Amino acid sequence: MDYIKVFVTGGIICVIAQILMDKTKLMPARVLVIYVSLGTFLTGLGIYEHVVEFGGAGATVPLIGFGYSLGKGVIEAVKTSGFLGVFTGGMTATAGGITAALLFGYLAAVLFKPKDTK
Repeated sequence: MDYIKVFVTGGIICVIAQILMDKTKLMPARVLVIYVSLGTFLTGLGIYEHVVEFGGAGATVPLIGFGYSLGKGVIEAVKTSGFLGVFTGGMTATAGGITAALLFGYLAAVLFKPKDTK
């Protein structure tokens, strides 16, 4: 049953993004920014935690989950470091994911040759 919850949660998040791109003039980069901002905002309000409890990885893996990680990191850092945590918490919480994205992007660029399209 857990797999179904994860699949449905992630699927709904992706369907909403696809509808936004198909039915509006929003470009994918703007949807990305909306999702990350929405994840952070909903985490700050304490709403997205319930979605994560229900959907697990289906809620934390998509872009909105990155916003959730940022928001959660800031909240935890503010509790321990005070106001300085506003500036350090998000980066500390997401450093592993950012590093992996940079590393694998670099490896893909080095290992594979792009082909010109004409």
